[in-house]
Amino acid sequence: MILAGDIGGTHTRLALFDETREMKREERYKSANYTSLTSAVAEFLRTEKVRPKKAVFAIAGPVREGRCKATNLPWIIDAQEISQKVGIPTVSLINDLEANAYGLKVLKEEEFFTLHEGNSKGKGNAALIAAGTGLGEAGLYWDGKSHHPFACEGGHTDFGPQNELEDELLLYLRKKYGHVSSERIISGPGIANLYHFLIEVKKETPLQGRFDDLSQTISGLALQKRSHLCERIMDWFVSLLGAEAGNLALKMMALSGIYIGGGIVPKILSIMKEGAFMRAFVAKGRFEELLYSIPVRVVLNEDTPLLGAAEYAFSL
Repeated sequence: MILAGDIGGTHTRLALFDETREMKREERYKSANYTSLTSAVAEFLRTEKVRPKKAVFAIAGPVREGRCKATNLPWIIDAQEISQKVGIPTVSLINDLEANAYGLKVLKEEEFFTLHEGNSKGKGNAALIAAGTGLGEAGLYWDGKSHHPFACEGGHTDFGPQNELEDELLLYLRKKYGHVSSERIISGPGIANLYHFLIEVKKETPLQGRFDDLSQTISGLALQKRSHLCERIMDWFVSLLGAEAGNLALKMMALSGIYIGGGIVPKILSIMKEGAFMRAFVAKGRFEELLYSIPVRVVLNEDTPLLGAAEYAFSL
């Protein structure tokens, strides 16, 4: 058996796979309910009679020498510590977007939505961008025969405004955070930041009531076309995502394609189809024609990081 995990700021998902790569059991835990990944893994394995031989955990954060300080969780995760305390001989950690990239090759065609055809015969690198609790990015290096995933922390690079409104947004968020990364805007919390900016700086009329999850409320009202403000925010959000995806495509020279993952985009496909994403994606001046040639596909299977972590484990 292989144990695979997808460790995010909101949820920790754990699953067992057999030697045929079939998922035999999966559980989802609220990350905030646990003090460490070790405690969540121990809970998951409590009823299992046989310990898995290998475990791979995909984590939102930079992994160095088998350790990771999770970006959106107060956890320091150590592979050796998990191995010793839980009794799994081989434990590895990889970045969650790297795992997501490994998972792409095991998905079926119907588990993608093609947002833009581009040149499907283009050969070269590919890249993945995923918006959820945070903003993750990864590359897939093309060696002439196949793609090889690698992690990066591109979501934490500087946000680049595209117009005067976004200049104002940058100044607003700089007062709040100091350094303003793309993740502060292109994520679930980022949607809330766009809302607060429009309310506090542009004096838009706020939504009425109390909301458990403001970002989900905004996206839900936009999809239902029940709030002009929420529609404006989500149109802006997909435009910002498109601009950053275009940046990533240029940096990685991703001629084979850009993949869009994460928990937000599959739920807002109707908004993605309206055009704001692709207009921002290709709006790179002299490189517009190159970007228009790049295929853009949305990853629909939310298990992709988990499948990718298992795929990585089987390769060890």
